Amino acid sequence: MSTTAQVKKFTTLFQWIDQNGDGWLTLGDFEQMAELFVALASPDDEENKSAIKHAFMAWWDLLREDGDKHPDEEVGRKEFIGTMLASVTAPANFDRIIMGIVNSLMSALDVNRDGVLSEDEYVRMYDALGIDPRTSGEAFRRLDRDGDGTISHDEFRTAISEFYLSPDEDAPGNWLLGSPQNA
Repeated sequence: MSTTAQVKKFTTLFQWIDQNGDGWLTLGDFEQMAELFVALASPDDEENKSAIKHAFMAWWDLLREDGDKHPDEEVGRKEFIGTMLASVTAPANFDRIIMGIVNSLMSALDVNRDGVLSEDEYVRMYDALGIDPRTSGEAFRRLDRDGDGTISHDEFRTAISEFYLSPDEDAPGNWLLGSPQNA
């Protein structure tokens, strides 16, 4: 069931993935996004880099199979949102694709291997992914639910689930790509 909040978030996500701003998502857009995420991993972290690439390509394949109505393999905003609501957020696909990216990203970002993201590690991610760094501090505070100054793997997974699945416009996870008011 689509909600206004989910459509708004997926519109923001579409614009973020569409790095060249041409109004279409292509294999190249997903390869570029995968490379942005892969660049967050240390050079020798082949396991997480491979998992991130694989998950992004699985996401593209699902969009192409379920949403692409164009012979040139371009997915428009309306198709993207429809496929996100109908297929990508389905439990099996969500766990395989979105949480696959999240698990590998969390591991790659946690450079000191303490099992949590510090604010510095989180801000580094924002900067590298091209998300407005003016919002990273506020986003970090909202996602740090227990107020311990770090974001645990569970807190990060909860935020991702809220962003993709929750109809609640006030959910802290809505801050993943910056202030929800700017969406």
